[in-house]
Amino acid sequence: METLNQIVNYIIQSLEVALVIYFAISCLYVLVFAVAGHFYKKRKQVANDKLNKIAVFIPAYKEDAVIVDVAKKALFQQYPPSFFDVIVIADSLKNETLNNLKELPLKVVEVSFENSTKAKALNAAMFSLTKPYNYAIILDADNIMESHFLTKMNTAFNKGYQVVQAHRKAKNLNTSFAILDAASEEINNHIYRRGHSALGLSSGLIGSGMGFEYNLFKSIMKTVTAVGGFDKELEFELAKQNITIEYLQDTVVLDEKVQKSSDFSKQRRRWLATQFIYLKRNYKLGFKALLKGNINFFDKVFQMVVPPRILLLGITTITTLIYCVLDFGFGITIFVSSQFWLINFGLLVVAFVLALPKSFYNSATVKAMVSMPSAFFRMFRLLFNLKGANTKFIHTSHGVIKS
Repeated sequence: METLNQIVNYIIQSLEVALVIYFAISCLYVLVFAVAGHFYKKRKQVANDKLNKIAVFIPAYKEDAVIVDVAKKALFQQYPPSFFDVIVIADSLKNETLNNLKELPLKVVEVSFENSTKAKALNAAMFSLTKPYNYAIILDADNIMESHFLTKMNTAFNKGYQVVQAHRKAKNLNTSFAILDAASEEINNHIYRRGHSALGLSSGLIGSGMGFEYNLFKSIMKTVTAVGGFDKELEFELAKQNITIEYLQDTVVLDEKVQKSSDFSKQRRRWLATQFIYLKRNYKLGFKALLKGNINFFDKVFQMVVPPRILLLGITTITTLIYCVLDFGFGITIFVSSQFWLINFGLLVVAFVLALPKSFYNSATVKAMVSMPSAFFRMFRLLFNLKGANTKFIHTSHGVIKS
């Protein structure tokens, strides 16, 4: 019996050590890039004013409430109209919406699938187009480009970048969940885009506000079969080819943030499923890439290992509290000292403080933080409800934003 107890204690202690090390590595990873993000610098301008022909793709699946207004605004760019086309990919839109779109000076590509995905829509649109383009811009159906967006993207293309990720930021901050969603995205922008670019690594893609060399994008998209998270599949394929993704902090596209807890759950369920799928698919290749010197690919795989920020913060906070209460409150001896978890918690808080823009340091954000426990527990429950999340497209609808 004593031997059995020793074995059980050994297993528990090993799990404790593994858990604290895993979260320590995750917290350190986030902190390193949070610090690096403050050393991000805009690339020097290159004297090349060549005007490239650009296709702006806007996949719209059941987005009747917003797509007409978004399409109209997409046309108002400080870029010569003859050098860009707005292409709305109409999937399951109402006839009234289609008629309104066809009255605008843009292209409408109607598609229909038994199971719709953004990848299918984009591939169908490119297959149907005969006009040659130099570059493709991908937007979501709720995205609004700043007026000089295409000009700035064109400048980056002229510098030789094949893939560019713009700065996607919140269009709305009208609910607690919208503020939390916006803050989360800005933290990710700082860590996974600014921070990575500052250290010479490839920026992360977001799924919209992305620009690609047209033929490169078309060729890669032919191989993309993702139901959700097609941007992650693109990231891995680009990393395999050692193609660096550039990040443009000053090139802004506005994006609607989720306003309701139900939409938050839908969106995060899709993201969590995507993370597990690409980790499972690429973890072996990640180590091989590291041995071959492909740091970008290894880094993309490692990102799939690190928990999503809200889970990382929530689990670290709760575990730290439990260890501190047992250690200091009840004097219960634990194999792993509570001090290690306090260090993890401190590293994470510093990282988030460094990564969150100053514009979020206000009373509205403090009020929104009341919803953080709810957001955390929603995501934690989703960990046990991911079955089928990547077999059918999970659509997050958008609507007219109410103040």
